[in-house]
Amino acid sequence: MKKFLFLIGSVMLLCGCSVQKDDMAKLRDIEFTVIDEAKLPEELKQYIDEAKHNPFEITYGDEGYLYIAKGYGTKENSGYSIEVEECFETSNVICVRTNLLGPQKNEGLEEETFPYIVLKIEYNDKSVVFE
Repeated sequence: MKKFLFLIGSVMLLCGCSVQKDDMAKLRDIEFTVIDEAKLPEELKQYIDEAKHNPFEITYGDEGYLYIAKGYGTKENSGYSIEVEECFETSNVICVRTNLLGPQKNEGLEEETFPYIVLKIEYNDKSVVFE
């Protein structure tokens, strides 16, 4: 009987995983704008300032826009940049994939920095998945 229950549980688990995987199928790319700190809503600036010492992922809705922020925590040098590899919509989520690029040799200064990026898109009530 235990083997039968295990088998049923395993089949249900596998079915659940396949449904989730199908839901990640890309429907369309999402147009976005990278926003600098000066143009951020004040409340979002405060959230980022409180979180910036550690890696973070924040979404914030304001006046018809969704702000998607990803931070990489404290770095000991300057010169980092962040590239957006993908920003797309599926049937049930928005997927954002970014990549932290390190400073080139002899480029960064030895000063503490907190690299992060904020994307601005039209408001969407779907959850955001950071990859």
